[in-house]
Amino acid sequence: MKKLISLILAAMLLLTLVACNGTTNSSAPADSSGSAASSQLQSETPTLNTVTPGKLTMATDAGFAPYEYVEGEKVVGIDADIAQAIADYYGLELVIQDMDFTNALLAPQNGTADFAAAGVSITEERLETMDFTIEYAESDQVILVRKGFTDIQSEEDLANVKIGVQQSTTADLYCQEMGFESVSAYKKNLVAAEDLKNGQIDCMILDNMPAEAILAQNKEELEILDLVLFTDVYAMAVKKGNTEMAEALNVVLQQLIEEGKIEEFTKTHTEASL
Repeated sequence: MKKLISLILAAMLLLTLVACNGTTNSSAPADSSGSAASSQLQSETPTLNTVTPGKLTMATDAGFAPYEYVEGEKVVGIDADIAQAIADYYGLELVIQDMDFTNALLAPQNGTADFAAAGVSITEERLETMDFTIEYAESDQVILVRKGFTDIQSEEDLANVKIGVQQSTTADLYCQEMGFESVSAYKKNLVAAEDLKNGQIDCMILDNMPAEAILAQNKEELEILDLVLFTDVYAMAVKKGNTEMAEALNVVLQQLIEEGKIEEFTKTHTEASL
């Protein structure tokens, strides 16, 4: 009887050991599978090669409210919010370089910025030297004048007045194509606005929303004519041939468009700048 009990106990002990070994062995593949899944997830995490490792650098002209303007010591605006969303998506620190518009367009081509955003319009001329993301906004080109100035009733009248534009913008290109002779190209729209108020120029040609922002600060002196010259579409400019950067920016831009975020950014900064 004792031998039988001993044999039963020995058998139970053996079964227990086998069960324990089975649990230990079955957990090994689970850990291995978990590591593989983790590695796969890491490999799918978006990465982006930038001019400065760990940072996303945007070149802009911060005198183009509501797309970019200075608040305190910080550049804010629609484009700044979009850029921050892109930086967050790729786990990068956003760096915004403020300069005049001409140099902002040159920065990606010179390798000092990853992209330029400052209400940059796509034109045939620019396509020769830079590449663009998808379009994310559009803007009418309007005419800003001193209150009561009546010499401009149609587009043809622009040939007979003194015009101010921002250098290298589509307004500047438009005046060149039209052959207008009395055109002053400024590095900053706000400087042109001061000359407009002082009578140094008769009008400014610029994008509607920046014109509205200038008007908001000068309602007693300036007005926008009810005349649209043409409509631009905005995109971000990258170095010619840098398809990786353009495609990476497009991923986030498309998402922001579909989620209505760019409309939210536009509403927020339009209200803030008017």
